Amino acid sequence: MENFITDNQLTALGEKNRREGKRLVLTNGCFDLLHLGHVRYLEQARQLGDVLLIAVNSDRSVRELKGPTRPLNNEYDRAEVLAALRCVDHVTIFDSLRVSDVIQKLRPAIYAKGGDYTPETLDPEERAALKECGTVIQILPLVQDRSTTRLIERLRS
Repeated sequence: MENFITDNQLTALGEKNRREGKRLVLTNGCFDLLHLGHVRYLEQARQLGDVLLIAVNSDRSVRELKGPTRPLNNEYDRAEVLAALRCVDHVTIFDSLRVSDVIQKLRPAIYAKGGDYTPETLDPEERAALKECGTVIQILPLVQDRSTTRLIERLRS
């Protein structure tokens, strides 16, 4: 995957984009089963800036967040599917529960999150990292009735 960024490359990528005057947008999540809600969200996130990087939760962190039956797709498969989307410039995988370390290394211009969050409900550690970096928080609307959990429930019924 040519647009895969390792943890060690995050700082250099952020610096390069700032030097070139590009607005780098960061978003993150599990992206376990890619669906229409994800695609519309990512397209909107990309429109906020010049470059979009997605930080994908590792398998270990997904299990901790979602339970022992998740993820359905492994972290490399999820990253490769996301990287193939036209609106995605870069993908990285992070192993912690919070994306704070990625934020601090990348120092994005914009942080996009779905409408199930508000700036106030973001994790306090992540909010502090975003504030320290001067990153603008953008909350994007949810696509109603589109979620991985809902898809899994439908498949099981």
